[in-house]
Amino acid sequence: MRWHDENWSLKLITPHSRIKYETGLTYSPRGEYKLIKIMMGQAEAKRQASTVNAEYTITLETFETLVAHWRATSNSLRWSCLFTLPPWLKAWWNVFSSGWEHHICTVRHHDKLIGIAPLMLRDKEARFVGNADVCDFLDCIITPGEEKVFFRILINHLRQQHISQLVLEYVRPDSTVFTQLPAVAESMGCTVICTPEDVVLELQLPATWDEYLLHLNAKERHEIRRKLRRLEETGKIRYRTLVEQGAVELELTTFLDLFRMNRSDKASFMTGQMEMFFHAIAGALSAEHILKLGFLDLDSQTVAAVMCFDYNSIRYLYNNAYDSQFSALSVGLLSKVYSIQDSIHQGMAKYDFLKGAEEYKHRLGGKALSLYSVRVNL
Repeated sequence: MRWHDENWSLKLITPHSRIKYETGLTYSPRGEYKLIKIMMGQAEAKRQASTVNAEYTITLETFETLVAHWRATSNSLRWSCLFTLPPWLKAWWNVFSSGWEHHICTVRHHDKLIGIAPLMLRDKEARFVGNADVCDFLDCIITPGEEKVFFRILINHLRQQHISQLVLEYVRPDSTVFTQLPAVAESMGCTVICTPEDVVLELQLPATWDEYLLHLNAKERHEIRRKLRRLEETGKIRYRTLVEQGAVELELTTFLDLFRMNRSDKASFMTGQMEMFFHAIAGALSAEHILKLGFLDLDSQTVAAVMCFDYNSIRYLYNNAYDSQFSALSVGLLSKVYSIQDSIHQGMAKYDFLKGAEEYKHRLGGKALSLYSVRVNL
């Protein structure tokens, strides 16, 4: 048995008996693993009976049961990451999962759910469900305070599945993976490599639009006001936001058409498979009232659009597009400005420009935050 931790012992608890047998990790017909934490020192060995209460269970979940955990109010899980919400993960899986086996692990202490690792397996490697192309950052879902024991149990479980590498990308520096996993893994004899890969840019939102403008430097403040004034002098301007699922489905094609005509690299990115994914997340996230599809109209013609998600008082700018015929009017930039203005009016606390260090994000007040890949050699 490849265990690599002298302070942990595995025991199988049979469903028909209170007798406990020391054994390797055994997979039950219910898909559960029983683990008991037992300090193996001589003094502790005399008190093994008192350690039986420290029982943990690992269960493999489906996307349907994952949704149930998300909706449950009885657990204390911290669903802080937009891209690990079950509707997002299921949409990704339905489009991009070819060649992978989903392995969504939940860990319980007795009947209390303490954490979820939404993983997928191939060969001897485990990764997050999702990929960096469409999931800007990911994380595990864990009850605060339970991170260390959760990752310890997860690592031991993966070892028993003969997984040799756990590759998690990308993660934020405030994620549970980045802040907690490396120390736990190294204490268990693993090699951990954390590599900076990209950045996100974030903007803390003030209470009013005027305060936002004042936070910009004088040059950028002047440029935004000048560009807004020029656009408004050109014709009738309307910025509208679609939230309801039916309205989103009707106008998503408009967004995708603008996306393709925006630039050649965007047209290449929007393959048939990618279009399926955009439709999937638009339908799933609008059903949860998380998607915000914003359109900038000039004299009743749609000239730019933004796809955003509002979650936990944060507006995430996921993608944007504009008609290049109107690029002289800066409609691409201004569609984002109107989105920031709308997020302030809606009481959002933060505007997340998401992955990538494009210049406009800095100009609009974004501050860079590194994203990392975390590779654990088990």
